[in-house]
Amino acid sequence: MVDILHRMGAEHTTPERAYEVLTTLDGLSGWWTERTTGATGIGDVIDFRFERDGAELGYFDMSVVELIPGKRVQWEVVDGPPEWIGTRIHWDLRQEGDYTVVLFKHEGWREPVEFMHHCSTKWALFLMSLKQLLETGKGAPAPHDVRIDDWN
Repeated sequence: MVDILHRMGAEHTTPERAYEVLTTLDGLSGWWTERTTGATGIGDVIDFRFERDGAELGYFDMSVVELIPGKRVQWEVVDGPPEWIGTRIHWDLRQEGDYTVVLFKHEGWREPVEFMHHCSTKWALFLMSLKQLLETGKGAPAPHDVRIDDWN
C-alpha cells in the first residue's frame, strides 16, 4: 500500500477554523468542489461532484470516520473511482506560531498507478485552495481550480 502525503501551513488562522472548513458543507464547497452535498457527522456520507463546462468529470463519496474538533478529520472513500474505494483521507491539524499546520494523508492506495500521480498533484492544488480560503476567505474550488492535464 502507498500513500499521498502533503503538509501545508495557513497563516493567521486557527486549527478550529480549519476544522470548521473541513467539517461543513459550506466550508468544503469553498475550497474543494462547489458541488458538495450530504451530511458531515460521524457515519454520514459527503458527496463530492466535479464538473467542467457542464460535463461531469468524476465524483467521490466519503464516509465520515473520525472527528476530533480542532485536531483531526478522517474520511473513508465509499464510492468513486475503483482506485479510491476503501482508501482513507486524514486531516491532522495543529497550531505552530502564527500558522495552522495541516498534515494531509490519502492512505491505502493498492499501487502507485498513474492516476495516483494525477491525484497527488490535484490534492496539492486543492490544499493551496484550502490555504487561500483560510487566509483570504476565498478558495479556488472546482470548477475554478487549475486544470493540470486531460483528466482535469
